[in-house]
Amino acid sequence: MNWRIEPSPVFPYPQGLTLRLLVRSPILAWRMGLGRILGHVFVLITTTGRKSGLPRRVVTEYFTHRGKLIVPCAYGAHSDWYRNIMANPLVTAQTWQGAESLRAVLITGAEEIRALYPVAMRRNPVMMRAYLRSLAIDPDDVEDVVAKRERIAWFRFEPTAELTPPPLMTDLLWLWPFVLGVILTAAWLWHHYTHKSDS
Repeated sequence: MNWRIEPSPVFPYPQGLTLRLLVRSPILAWRMGLGRILGHVFVLITTTGRKSGLPRRVVTEYFTHRGKLIVPCAYGAHSDWYRNIMANPLVTAQTWQGAESLRAVLITGAEEIRALYPVAMRRNPVMMRAYLRSLAIDPDDVEDVVAKRERIAWFRFEPTAELTPPPLMTDLLWLWPFVLGVILTAAWLWHHYTHKSDS
């Protein structure tokens, strides 16, 4: 089989500064200490840039199967982090449980896809159905999913003792007093001018 993963047309790759900043906003939230909350649904993956050699980060959905992280890549080969992993599979993954050094493995086996399919559908059925349909795969037919598995980009993360990129630090905790101050100031101004206009 030709394991060249095509990008999914139903999930167009983020274009433009505003959209790209929006997509990267969970990384900012992670730096502000919200990883313990976000990490129940999302995983922060640090890869090594295939050209720069520098740490590159992305936040995406994941699910677990038999104690292993399974991470779908909706954009397939169009995604920078997919291409980084294919060049160097050693990554650092952060969830609510903390950071782990892992080796990413592109899932290609028929039986593994068959086993993962119901787990993925339970995790996020709406998005998974849309994703499979965009790849011309029948989301209600596991045999069709297995037969066309070369179109699917799912990674399994295996523990490793090898050196992986540094995890993202929570270095923006200091922003919380500022954010709280802005909220309290806005609330005071709203209260002040609302009551002033009523008098």
